[in-house]
This record gives sequence, structure tokens and C-alpha cells, in this order.
Amino acid sequence: MELITHTWHWSVAGFLIAAVMLTLNYFGKVFGMSSNLRSLCSMTGVGKKVPFFDWDWKSQRWNLAVVVGAMIGGYVAVHFLSDPSNVTINPKTIEQLKAMGIDAPNGKLLPEALFGNQIFSSIKMIAILLIGGLLIGFGSRYAGGCTSGHAIAGMSNLQLPSLKAVIGFFIGGLIMSHFLLPLIL
Repeated sequence: MELITHTWHWSVAGFLIAAVMLTLNYFGKVFGMSSNLRSLCSMTGVGKKVPFFDWDWKSQRWNLAVVVGAMIGGYVAVHFLSDPSNVTINPKTIEQLKAMGIDAPNGKLLPEALFGNQIFSSIKMIAILLIGGLLIGFGSRYAGGCTSGHAIAGMSNLQLPSLKAVIGFFIGGLIMSHFLLPLIL
């Protein structure tokens, strides 16, 4: 169990992602998580009113299974297979968090101030979640996919639009974390 619960080397995850992508490419499938939102909306019948959602969602059932598997896998990993005591955070990051009034995670993967249940009692944090969710949803649709779809699937297929999207994601993330997040929090 110790082998499973401790942090793996990045090359193991990279190899596994590459193996999955090669398998999907072999079977003519394209991976992407945000496309499942389109499938879920199509399942409700909203395609009768919105042409974007009028498509054959049944052809993407396998991708819906990926979402369910990711949720189950995440739950199992967090509740049964995680040992956050071996997670080390850069001391500079801890200093930056402290400057924003956020305590260090102290053996947890994420700071409670940002990811704990108490955020739902703050109107400011609920507004941040709602606005962030809308921006992510709009950005995923505008970019033609989410970060995982472009960075993993698009880049593995050598698609230039995915390279541009990934560069934009990184630039946006840097701007958000270094300039906007300190202003918001």
C-alpha cells in the first residue's frame, strides 16, 4: 500500500497518459472532459431549442464513462489511497499564502481557507466561485475545449490550435495567480 499511497514520479503518470492517448487514437476516439457537458445537455433534449446541443450524444457514451470513472477514482484516491503527509510545498508558496492571509495546508493537499466548507458561508467566496465557474465554462466553449482536452488530447495529436490554447491557459494562469488573485483575496 505504501507504493500506491505515496507520490509517484512524474514520468509514471506521463507514461500512463501517453498509453491512454495512444489507445484512444488507435480506436479513433478523442479525449476531452468539457465535451461531456455538451453530451449531458444533449441528453436533456435541449437540442430542440439550441442547435449546438442537437447531436448524437449516444456516440459519446464511452466518454461519459470516463467522467464517472474520474469521479469514482478521485473519491477512492482521496479517501482511501492518499497520504498527504509526504506532500511538500515550496516555502516561498507558503510565504505568499501567508501574505494573503491563508494558512499553510499543514499536511493537507489544499488550504482550508480556499477549499474547505467554510467558503460556502462567505458571500465573497460564493461570488468568486460563481464568476469563476462562468468564466471557465465560457472559456472552455470559446477555446473549443478545456485544459485537459487541449493539453493532453490536442497536443498529442499535434494540433496547432491546442498549442495556442495551452499557451493561453498558462499565460492566463500566471496572470491570475500572480496579479489578480492577491487583489481578490
